[in-house]
Amino acid sequence: MSAPFVPQIKIKPSLSFDGMVGAIRQVAHTFRDSRTGNNTQYTMEDFVLSAFSIFYLQCPSFLSYQQAMESGQGNNNARTLFGIDKIPADNQTRLILDQTSPEALFPVFNKLFEGFQEAGLLEGFRGGHCQDLLIAFDGLEHHSSSTIHCQQCKTKQHKSGTVTYSHGMVTAVLVKPGLPFVIDLPPEFIVPQDGHDKQDCENAAAKRWLKQQAARYAEYGVTVLGDDLYSRQPLCEAVLQAKFHFIFTCLPDSHKTLYEYIEGLKKTELLETVEIKRWTGKQREIDRYYYVNQVPLRDGEDALSVNWCELTTVDTTGRVIYHNSFITDHVIKQSNIAAIVEDGRTRWKTENENNNTLKRHGYHLDHNFGHGKNNLCNVLATLNMLAFLCHTLLAMTSEAYQKIRAKLGARKKFFEHLRTLTHYILFASWDALLYFMMDKLKLNTS
Repeated sequence: MSAPFVPQIKIKPSLSFDGMVGAIRQVAHTFRDSRTGNNTQYTMEDFVLSAFSIFYLQCPSFLSYQQAMESGQGNNNARTLFGIDKIPADNQTRLILDQTSPEALFPVFNKLFEGFQEAGLLEGFRGGHCQDLLIAFDGLEHHSSSTIHCQQCKTKQHKSGTVTYSHGMVTAVLVKPGLPFVIDLPPEFIVPQDGHDKQDCENAAAKRWLKQQAARYAEYGVTVLGDDLYSRQPLCEAVLQAKFHFIFTCLPDSHKTLYEYIEGLKKTELLETVEIKRWTGKQREIDRYYYVNQVPLRDGEDALSVNWCELTTVDTTGRVIYHNSFITDHVIKQSNIAAIVEDGRTRWKTENENNNTLKRHGYHLDHNFGHGKNNLCNVLATLNMLAFLCHTLLAMTSEAYQKIRAKLGARKKFFEHLRTLTHYILFASWDALLYFMMDKLKLNTS
């Protein structure tokens, strides 16, 4: 009986499964290793890829099953799929990764972004207004406990005397209106900063991200999106200094001076207005836009001038369906107001299609996989995000992956199949695993 044909999936090598695992391997090889003597029987690549494999398959027991498979068959899927030579113990992996900075893994995000750009996929993420890339910022908490904590935890003292320890980050995610995919860029963790008495916060982390990462993306043209927390003058100025643009949600409660100015313009009917009627396929809706350019963001002579707009959507009975307002440095015109607001509204994708997926739809980001004393919690969160990014890129580029996901539906069901198959069957490669699944699901393999 001849061996089954394994189709060659025609995608860029850097965005293939092997290419992405290779990027992680290459970065792990550069990690500082302070071990000596017999402690070095496992490579740094073995430690990093062992942890990554658990997140990629979302299977805490994957490695233990592979050790049993090695005993019975002389080989295992940890080796054939992920290139793990020797499987280290869980406790040893946690100890090694606890000594590693999560920033050491950030070059993997950069390598995958470069592959994404070289494959011509980046152009499909241009926004609707000025064809900028849209990078949405959002805060994400991935650990909270009243007992488990480490040196990198934020602390919150309660009136009752109890303390809450937590880990958080600012995610930076490439989004586009109408696209179901989001692309994770390196995050910025909210951790205690040397030389600062105040606790770290989301805005400070966002400023650090701009300082450390913005130069990599500025050449493509970028507009930053964010909720009302980001629409403060220091952060707006940091965005502009990074040669980015911004569209931020801007609420009346947090910008009293600005809205006093806006209310005065409304009363004197000096705000520009645009009304667009639409048929949704079910009902007729009316979008009413108000906008004005060059208004002060705050009180004081040093106030930054911004451009403000508001959208209220109503049905034919006058019932409000949507209402929000934004500030931007893009000049607003009747011809671009709808596109600017659409881009601004796309910031929700970082919550729904990134953060929510990481927490509640298969990746269990806020589960305690191991906390450590130093960096473990944030390192494991980074590996989990990289697993999500790898799945996203395969969902965009691999026809076999797309067909299997479409057939199985929910992401959790897909992970269930991966877990079961890799527990009992040895596969020569990731492509062989996909072909097996396509064959058994009776999908077209031509």
